[in-house]
Amino acid sequence: MRAVFAVFRHELRRIFTVRPVFSVFILAAAIYAVFYPQPYLNEALRNVLIVVVDRDGTASSREMVRRLDATSDVSVALVLPDLPSAQRAVYERTVSGILLIPGTFERDLLHGRPSPVALYADASYFLIYQRIAGAVSAVARTLGAEVESARLVAAGVDPALAGAVVDPMPLTAVPLFNPQGGYATYLLPAAFVLILQQLLLIGTGLLGTIPDPGPDPDWPSAGALATVTGKYMAYLVPAALILPFYLIALPYLYGIPRLGSPATVLLFALPFVLAVCGLGLIASAVFRTPLAVQLATAAVGLPVFFLAGFAWPQESMPDAVRLVARLLPSTSAIDGLVRVAQLGASLSEVAEPFLTLWALAGFYGAIAVALASRRDRYGHVDRRR
Repeated sequence: MRAVFAVFRHELRRIFTVRPVFSVFILAAAIYAVFYPQPYLNEALRNVLIVVVDRDGTASSREMVRRLDATSDVSVALVLPDLPSAQRAVYERTVSGILLIPGTFERDLLHGRPSPVALYADASYFLIYQRIAGAVSAVARTLGAEVESARLVAAGVDPALAGAVVDPMPLTAVPLFNPQGGYATYLLPAAFVLILQQLLLIGTGLLGTIPDPGPDPDWPSAGALATVTGKYMAYLVPAALILPFYLIALPYLYGIPRLGSPATVLLFALPFVLAVCGLGLIASAVFRTPLAVQLATAAVGLPVFFLAGFAWPQESMPDAVRLVARLLPSTSAIDGLVRVAQLGASLSEVAEPFLTLWALAGFYGAIAVALASRRDRYGHVDRRR
């Protein structure tokens, strides 16, 4: 136990005195917390600019344009007479889509015939396309239902019955855990876990590869298990600072819904930290130089993002890819922490990812102990030679 605490004190001192490590654990954590959420603070796209080509010019077409402009999703920037002019506005990036109202729009509506409108939007910008298409579809459905209801009432149908005919099953959507329907509420909790993993992985990897000029006198007498245990204890200290900040304080500051208790969140995060620190110790033993650690962690950052399961659902991934994803602590941590913190789940309801993280922590910890034992054994051999 004396050796464990000697390793703990020594490694903790290095965390706060080795400049690159301190920069990763403290400064980078603060910089990420300030700048990363900024693009998502508006939660959802609003007032996407479109241009309307109204070939009909009737009261019905103008009413549709007015209603479309009144939605929160779309703003009608221009009403142009022809399609080539509208296309030029799109090519110049002044607007993001074109709504074409045909010349027979009102006549077809009054005769009870389908009166389709054409929407042109760039689907490569998925969120923009989704907002435009959703707003146009909602306005078109509402206007069509009103026209059909008015036609039935004019034919002598009871107004209540006419309303039920054109909309027999009205839908009321209530977002339970994302009341604003925003992108930040969906993205940031998972992104915070990925940031924490990246910071812990780089920090522990740098600590294991940056030369240590003056170890404590008790350091050589510490075995591999005591060395790894002492390092784990030291890594928990900066983790105890940045985890509550990222998982509890930042969601509060940025208005992300929080239903879980802080104690449950931090308890679930414990095996996540241990698993990532074990992975960092393995990385430091494999890559051996600080530059190699930084390059390797930077190279795997984007694949880890896509394997996490919130940019692309895991159910749509091949089985082999899903197996690789399960070996990453962030995959189970995102699944469990989002359910615990944002959805208010208990530990029993997230038992599978919780136990998976403990299994990864034990697995990576055992590998780290084996690598430390191997390094000590070969180091003693080299000294005898």
